[in-house]
Amino acid sequence: MGRIRLGLRSRVTLAFALGGLLVTLLLTGLTLGITRQVLLSEREDVAEVVAFANASRVKAQLTGELDAGAINGIVESLNTKAGSRPLLITGDGRFARDASAFSLDDVPIELRTMTFERRAARIRTEVQESPAIVYGVPIPGFDDVVYFEAVPLVEVEDTLETLQLVLLGGGLIVAALAALAGRFAATRALRPLVEVSEAAEAIAGGRLDTRLDPQGDEDLESFAASFNEMAGGLEERIQRDARFASEVSHELRSPLMTLTASVEVLENNRDEMPPRSQTALDLLSSDITRFQTLVEDLLEISRFDVGTAALQADPLLYAHFVRAAVDAASMQNIPVEVDDDAENVVVDADKRRLARVVANLIDNAAKYGGGATRIHLTRSGESVLMAVEDAGPGVPPDERFVIFDRFSRGGAGGRRGYDTGVGLGLSLVAEHVNLHHGRVWVEDRPDGHRGARFVVELPISDDLDEEMA
Repeated sequence: MGRIRLGLRSRVTLAFALGGLLVTLLLTGLTLGITRQVLLSEREDVAEVVAFANASRVKAQLTGELDAGAINGIVESLNTKAGSRPLLITGDGRFARDASAFSLDDVPIELRTMTFERRAARIRTEVQESPAIVYGVPIPGFDDVVYFEAVPLVEVEDTLETLQLVLLGGGLIVAALAALAGRFAATRALRPLVEVSEAAEAIAGGRLDTRLDPQGDEDLESFAASFNEMAGGLEERIQRDARFASEVSHELRSPLMTLTASVEVLENNRDEMPPRSQTALDLLSSDITRFQTLVEDLLEISRFDVGTAALQADPLLYAHFVRAAVDAASMQNIPVEVDDDAENVVVDADKRRLARVVANLIDNAAKYGGGATRIHLTRSGESVLMAVEDAGPGVPPDERFVIFDRFSRGGAGGRRGYDTGVGLGLSLVAEHVNLHHGRVWVEDRPDGHRGARFVVELPISDDLDEEMA
């Protein structure tokens, strides 16, 4: 499996979150370390004072011959407010307030050794599986008497654990806030790229006057200026090319009219020509017809490019208009099927352009699909669909967008025989439909039969059935 690649915004957000979490963990570690040291130091100081005070009390009360009961009394009288556990070792035995809680076995060997060598010492260890500080104090004047005291550190450890949980919880909150800050910063930082993307899409969609506004940001002024200069140059280039195509097309109309008139004269004298001359005349007539179509299509395309194409829209009863347009565009009897809910649909449309859409789709079906087999009108929400079906080879999925490009006829262009197409018919269909705020696409026939289905979707402006209701 390939690695998952995060977007730039996600990477910035993740970097902020990880940075916040890392800083929080470092601060948590430092805080816990310092706090632990401070708490243990304070606990040790207090415990040391209590332990030596208890040792002094033991020394003061060990006078003369004392029996075991008296020694136990001394141990019971010691200060244990800090939760300390006393243990007194004498030559006669071991005396503890609670032997099960603290006994000589709980004292580490190294501490025992130092204490019996008459040196006071302390050590951190575990007593009954709980952390504690154990003090060992030899009693002056008594060679065989030593005093041990265990001070538990459970409260300190509980405080540190609570603090750790609080700091980790705060770290997660800080990481979340850092992620939000990173998201906000990334969004702000990438906003110019989003605007550039939107501007590029607008230019690609035909809005050539789109420009970037630096909005007073000195860091973006040079970038916006370069982009606007590029967009301006592109607009000027496209308009110049469109004007060139338009001017060339206009200039070609006069010689075309002369050629057409000359061909008509030759057609009138066709019977007087030998067979080879008649064949040449047929080829010439066909090419001139194709040339006329190309010039007219180029003129129409140039109007879209220079932005002079405009709708002269009128309310049309769509089903009635399509039937009339089909009859005018084809000598064949192409069935027009209209669903009941589409019969009285009204659209605002330019009659000339919409008739050209119907004619071009029928002509395309005749050239590449063996002729249109059915035209179907149906309603879909607030839109009306017109589908032109044929029984040809169909359009492969990878060509279904390409065939609406200019001078593109897809794979069918390489399979056709004698053809007078110029590759602008479907491109003009797309331009006319877009001007009506609709869309056009090609798909397979829904009945599963061989062939293509070109669908034109237009917005509905009214419905006579609703008015009558």
